[in-house]
Amino acid sequence: MKHPVLQVYDYHVWANKRLLEHLTTLPADVWSTEIQSVFPSISQTFIHIYIADTIWLGTLLGKPFTEVKTSAIHLSEKIKDTTIQEMEQLFLTLSEEYQTFFIREENLERAISPEHPHFGRLDTNVFELIQHVVNHGTYHRGNITAMLRQLGYTGTSTDYIFYLYAMSGANKKF
Repeated sequence: MKHPVLQVYDYHVWANKRLLEHLTTLPADVWSTEIQSVFPSISQTFIHIYIADTIWLGTLLGKPFTEVKTSAIHLSEKIKDTTIQEMEQLFLTLSEEYQTFFIREENLERAISPEHPHFGRLDTNVFELIQHVVNHGTYHRGNITAMLRQLGYTGTSTDYIFYLYAMSGANKKF
């Protein structure tokens, strides 16, 4: 039986993909239009989700904070002008890296203790960090939906229940 955290991670991948696909149906400028919100644009919000996901994967792989932070800074600069299609590919590749981690990780309940220079040491486990990745993405996809409404467009349903319906083979459009 699949560990529950693997299913919620699959939901995270599905929801990002679904929202990015929805964005491709809207005028191209919606992606980078600057608005007054949590982030200055939808593209910057997706970049934030992506960078955070890479940071947490590095943490799960046991990389030191300084290495993860340096990598994130370089990556942020590299992808600052990414298109929707490029972002879709970045998330696809990252999800494959997470899947490789899941295959190699024998114990998703394994204790880990990442160190952060400002927040200190956190005694947690793999499962909880993956849950955080998913929760963080859900929070910011909600920001993106609010940003779309602010721009005069509708969002798309990315609630977990719609993922469950989609995975059950339901032919409904949400």
